[in-house]
Amino acid sequence: MKIFTSAQIHELDRYTIEHEPVKSIDLMERAAKAITHAITEEWTSHTPVVVFAGPGNNGGDALAVARLLINEGYKVRIFLFNITNHLSEDCVTNRQRIIDSKHAKDFTEVTAKFDPPELTADTLVVDGLFGSGLNKPLAGGFASLVKYINQSPAKVVSIDVPSGLMAEDNSYNVRANIIHATLTLTLHQKKLSFLFGDTQQFIGRLKVLDIRLSQEYIQKTEAQYSVLEEMDVRSRLLHRDDFAHKGDMGNALIIAGSYGMSGAAILATRACLRSGAGKVTVHTPRKNYDIMQISIPEAVMQMDHEETSFSEAVDTDGFDALGIGPGLGQQEPTAIAMIAQIRRAQCPIVADADALNILANHRAWMQQLPKGIIMTPHPKELDRLTGSPANADFERLHRAAELAQSLQAYIILKGHNSALCLPNGHVIFNSTGNSGMATAGSGDVLTGIITALLARGYHQMNACIVGMYLHGLAGDLAVKDLGKESLVASDIISYLPQAFKHLND
Repeated sequence: MKIFTSAQIHELDRYTIEHEPVKSIDLMERAAKAITHAITEEWTSHTPVVVFAGPGNNGGDALAVARLLINEGYKVRIFLFNITNHLSEDCVTNRQRIIDSKHAKDFTEVTAKFDPPELTADTLVVDGLFGSGLNKPLAGGFASLVKYINQSPAKVVSIDVPSGLMAEDNSYNVRANIIHATLTLTLHQKKLSFLFGDTQQFIGRLKVLDIRLSQEYIQKTEAQYSVLEEMDVRSRLLHRDDFAHKGDMGNALIIAGSYGMSGAAILATRACLRSGAGKVTVHTPRKNYDIMQISIPEAVMQMDHEETSFSEAVDTDGFDALGIGPGLGQQEPTAIAMIAQIRRAQCPIVADADALNILANHRAWMQQLPKGIIMTPHPKELDRLTGSPANADFERLHRAAELAQSLQAYIILKGHNSALCLPNGHVIFNSTGNSGMATAGSGDVLTGIITALLARGYHQMNACIVGMYLHGLAGDLAVKDLGKESLVASDIISYLPQAFKHLND
């Protein structure tokens, strides 16, 4: 599913108006009916409603919703803010419809001073101050109104976007001046900013309302951002031939686990085996031998010369994929061996965890990374790779996308909506996964899954897409049985068979 920017959404509206064709005021009425229906499903006509409408089309939507709610028997107070004496054309039309309505008896057009109404716990506020076109932080009277609403006990429904929140980049927004919605009723699609963790406090519950915008425009217009859907993953699956043998299923190498961190190597290797690789070899320090042999008898053990750490690059001839980094440690001999291993490898590579931390400590080495390498940082690892912490999730994603382009790499920025940044600048958000997966070892499992898919013959992009979706899906299936609080990384591995079955059904 494509995620359009606010500018593209404006163009989509315009295209729909021109090619359906439909008048802009009638498209606004269509949206208002969808919003009104969603509100009436949640709150009865006994709920007192206060509508705050801004001067643009978001305010026009709010005025139309107010009129429709009045027609449904709701008691509605309406405040239209026309401070600069400039309303959008459709907002003017809906203002006149309110004025002409026999039932709309409590309408105030604010042009200067404003005496705010009392907002009680029984009140429903409809926020139609500003929509997706906002491009700077709220200030002055509007900022004061937002703070007044947020400090009240009232429930808040925001139309399209909580007022004050920008549709894409909120890195330098004033967060105290953004509405905290109880429910956001967004039109056509999620906005990009809705996919970030640091904006969830403003959005509340989210409903996406279909207002039948032009499918022709949607299909023909390129989008930098998209969200994975199950059909996207199913179409990429490689199916196992009935006459296949283990040599056909790929030979994977996992380099992981310093002494005391053998668990990371175990998780990555188990996940690799569970994800279809025909043969998995794990290279690890000598002192890990017993626990590795007992824990994963299906894997081939390749022991490092050192007792406690990875110390020397190994030959990758005969291997179809390499996963490196989980629990590896960051000692300087290990760091030198790690970059030598990456330079020496003749197969696709997944770099995670300490491999990324080593690169962050030796950032000049990143120019030696092969094109097509897959990197799977969590937010803090990404910050270390780019050299400074980000102000907001959008800025961090932007840096990850820039890094993917400059290195010609595939970077999965891990999180609730993990984002795959492609070498061409496009970003694909994952749609599976849950907060129960915020547990140690979950990233090691992802490394193992993607390494197996590479070994099986998946192209890097498809291995990332299928891998992160499977990882999240296994977590979702595990949570249904186990709950979020008790989920551990090995549970994700245990539910990989169900995840594969689901996608193959």
